[in-house]
Amino acid sequence: MEQLKKYDACPVCEATQFETHLEVKDWMITKEVFTIQKCTSCGFHFTNPVPSEDTIGTYYKSEEYVSHSSTNKGLVNKLYNIVRNVTLAKKVSLIQSYAKGNSILDIGSGTGHFLNACKQNDLKVQGLEPDIDARTFAKDNFGLDLEPLDTLQSIASNSKDVITMWHVLEHVYHLKRDIIQITRVLKEDGTLFIAVPNMNSYDATLYKEYWAAYDVPRHLYHFQENTIKELFSQFDMVCVDVLPMKFDSYYVSMLSEKYKGGNIVKAFMNGFLSNMKSATNGYSSQIYVFKKK
Repeated sequence: MEQLKKYDACPVCEATQFETHLEVKDWMITKEVFTIQKCTSCGFHFTNPVPSEDTIGTYYKSEEYVSHSSTNKGLVNKLYNIVRNVTLAKKVSLIQSYAKGNSILDIGSGTGHFLNACKQNDLKVQGLEPDIDARTFAKDNFGLDLEPLDTLQSIASNSKDVITMWHVLEHVYHLKRDIIQITRVLKEDGTLFIAVPNMNSYDATLYKEYWAAYDVPRHLYHFQENTIKELFSQFDMVCVDVLPMKFDSYYVSMLSEKYKGGNIVKAFMNGFLSNMKSATNGYSSQIYVFKKK
């Protein structure tokens, strides 16, 4: 079985000249070191090489990977779950402020907390999730029948008012292939919400190789505002809004301090500073709202 996949062309512009940006450790699980490269043509950053599609699933199998877990072990996880409950309502409200209908497709639904909040607000929900354990959790706890990712190919064209990807795009193995399917499924007047980490943020530049949101090798791509806009412009999508995820700077700083051997006081201070410097650097994570041209 092939263990690694090497990109010979940039995932965005398909140029073939790269330079090394950082060497980053998988701090969360394996402690292996991976390389983040920068395309010298368009400036896009991506992990290269990455585990093969057949093997990358093993890098998600840990209770430490909180986005696929509801564990309350440890302070960081407890705070994550508290904040998640606060932000779920805000996400639903945000969607309702843009949507012209009530059908929503959530890609990378995890354990189903977000879709459950949508269902409780009378939205017609469908969720895709690759991990069978997460799908089982969603079924057992919320009565949600999440489907495998390859179901995307069979969803009817122009059928969804809203598509959401909350910290998912950076994980998508077949980037352009899946974006083609996403734009096919989205209605002509529909809205696409993409939330990703921002590698230009103050906390990213401060923590460098310790920045938790690099999260190699699970994060295949590392976005900046200009590169994600350029990517989606290739599919006739225009960004109509960029919105902050203010809690993320604190959460990411807490994890980053943990990796550095620092402390929670520094984490909160750096998270606060990151939000304060957002006018220059952008927020630690940002929501990009896309519409079809």
